[in-house]
Amino acid sequence: MRTICAAAGVSPGLLRHYFGGVGQAIAEAYRWTGLRVSHALEEAVAGAGDDPRARLLAYLTASFRSPIADPELLATWLAFWSMTPVDGDIGALHGEIYGEFRGGIQDLILALRPDLSDARLQAVALTALIDGLWLELSLGHAPFTPLEAEGLVEKWLDALL
Repeated sequence: MRTICAAAGVSPGLLRHYFGGVGQAIAEAYRWTGLRVSHALEEAVAGAGDDPRARLLAYLTASFRSPIADPELLATWLAFWSMTPVDGDIGALHGEIYGEFRGGIQDLILALRPDLSDARLQAVALTALIDGLWLELSLGHAPFTPLEAEGLVEKWLDALL
């Protein structure tokens, strides 16, 4: 805790005042980071207009542009991801954040294809594709461009639906 407080330039008492401990502070940082991504996704969808397909593609491809495709955000996500199997609270929060992301995909799929009774597996598949492409783009020197990643997502979407 002292190391975190020293890096932040605050006293350990201040951290304890606002959080029950380091774990709670990390969970709040993860929650805040998830909200940052969520807001970027909402802005992308809002900018796509009323067409359900355009809204879904905007949601799916927003991860390939700033502020989501960012090496600093990648480092942050990797730190949180590494904690999910060993910290039950962080693991539960991870499930919540990713559940909301997949839920957004499912809702947008069902808006495009109201004839589907369930879009859960399509959302899982698209999430995996996006995570992989986002990871490569955020690491830098990906063997594809963000525009090519968007094209891959669109092809996958067409194949799934």
